[in-house]
Amino acid sequence: MAGKIPEETIQQIKQSLDIAEVIGDYVQLKKQGRNYFGLCPFHGENSPSFSVSPDKQIYHCFGCGAGGNIFTFITEMENVSFQEAVSKLADRAGVSVDIQIPGERPDRAVSKEEDRMLEAHELLTKFYHHLLVNTKEGQEALQYLQERGFTKNEVETFQIGWSLPQWNFTTTFLQKRGFSVEELERAGLIIQKEEDSYFDRFRGRIMFPLHDDKGKVVAFSGRALHEEKPKYLNSPETAIFNKSRLLYNFHRARSAIRKQHGAILFEGFADVIAAASAGIEAGIATMGTSLTDAHIQQIKRITDQVIICYDGDSAGIQAAYRASEMLSESGCHVKVAMIPDKMDPDDYIKKHGAEKFRDNIIGTALTLMAFKMEYFKQGKNLQDEGQKLAYIEEVLKEIAKLQKAVERDYYLRQIADQFSLSLDALKQQEKQVFFKERKKQPVNRESLTLPAAIPQTTQKLYPAYQTAERRLIAHMLKDVDTAYKVKELMGSEAFNIDEHQAIFTYLLGFYEEENEPDSSIFINFLPDANLRRLVSDIEMMMVSEYVNDEEVHDYIKEIFKYRKKLVIKTKKQQQIAAEKAKDYQTAAQLAMEIVKLKKELKV
Repeated sequence: MAGKIPEETIQQIKQSLDIAEVIGDYVQLKKQGRNYFGLCPFHGENSPSFSVSPDKQIYHCFGCGAGGNIFTFITEMENVSFQEAVSKLADRAGVSVDIQIPGERPDRAVSKEEDRMLEAHELLTKFYHHLLVNTKEGQEALQYLQERGFTKNEVETFQIGWSLPQWNFTTTFLQKRGFSVEELERAGLIIQKEEDSYFDRFRGRIMFPLHDDKGKVVAFSGRALHEEKPKYLNSPETAIFNKSRLLYNFHRARSAIRKQHGAILFEGFADVIAAASAGIEAGIATMGTSLTDAHIQQIKRITDQVIICYDGDSAGIQAAYRASEMLSESGCHVKVAMIPDKMDPDDYIKKHGAEKFRDNIIGTALTLMAFKMEYFKQGKNLQDEGQKLAYIEEVLKEIAKLQKAVERDYYLRQIADQFSLSLDALKQQEKQVFFKERKKQPVNRESLTLPAAIPQTTQKLYPAYQTAERRLIAHMLKDVDTAYKVKELMGSEAFNIDEHQAIFTYLLGFYEEENEPDSSIFINFLPDANLRRLVSDIEMMMVSEYVNDEEVHDYIKEIFKYRKKLVIKTKKQQQIAAEKAKDYQTAAQLAMEIVKLKKELKV
């Protein structure tokens, strides 16, 4: 259903791009055999059930059933229309395409009101940035940023701006561009003081735009230039901004995270910007909130390797511990970069320089266990015998959780050396702790099956007739002659399951338009998302490249056998009804028909 977009253009875009590379920008994929697997971006999961086939140019989730081709993925992932998805992919492929994107997009979940909010934020971002770099009013703020070490490139890259100190400048600016005060208040840009009286939320502040994962500006954080309180003022939560979901710089860092196979998690956006100046491009940060499950799911879509780099003070270390626990429990491999002297990343870079930050902080990040060994020392006097023993017991509990014997031995030796203890005694106590903790917890039988790295994508078990229909469709998707042969042998109404029949009907129409077998292109031909998912699911089945006549006849026989079983079931119900009505002649006739049908089933 490509509309006015020529089929040749669709084909050219598809052939110019690798679906695994495109999806890899959103999902961390690992190759297993001929396909790639990762965590599904359309539903929360901890075991990879999302599969991408470069050969077939389709994807499918064995968990939630999502599936399709490169165009449907962008449509669903970016929440855009098919035409917009084609336009985005055409730009990526370097294919020239003239597409008129309609103003109204009925297929989008984003409302017109949210579109207006995004438009207002985009206008303000450009305006604030202009005020900072091109006007006298912004000179003091620009000079302050330069003194703080912000380069011209950083100001441009992060679209930093300046809001004027007037009470209603933003209100007037956006009203002149057609926005109502009610719209602006809902967008969090202005505040109602009294009835029919409004004033700007951000006044006389350095403005940092906050982007969502698609790169759209959805909120601002305004920093006070002098001693005003609060130091940072953030937009309130709105229909387009949820701080529990937004990760600062995620849209920009995504590519670097994929290339470097890991993300650097900071506490605030100022640290991200400072780190970028030090050559750290994979930096992201939460926005004034602790790390949430939604943040972790977003991170895990593209990487399972995270270095936490929070402030070096007590609060920062506490927050790093909480974040490390959450990330580790979700299946991430975590390291923690420790900053000395209670400094934050921004201050450390300014004092010691970019190279030392990269090499001495990020480059020497502690393993999670090594960090915990440092964390448990917080607030303890290790010269005191009781506190020392309490510390050792805490650490032994953590060591006992480690999966690898080599790791356990390594850290036990560190404890033994540090406190001049017997390694054998520590090993014995560690085992006692292990079995004690194990008794407290129920057995997780899932963890006793396949390793997390191996996708557990066992195919569902279907009734024989349904498997036969699915296999026939799989072969028809590969071969035009098989499709017409099935039509000849079974007629146009061939399948028992409505969705299978619909796919069969559309597939015949697809071939009648002289299209070659290509499931990725056929998916565009289907008007229904459920049918597209079903085709991608069937395409992921392991079937032979070619099918012989005998195999086709066996499938058809199984399908007809099920129909006869349904007829038998109906006639049995009719027979019972006839007997209850004392119509014994009809009941006897139905009994004879049932016997005949049962004999046919055995043939």
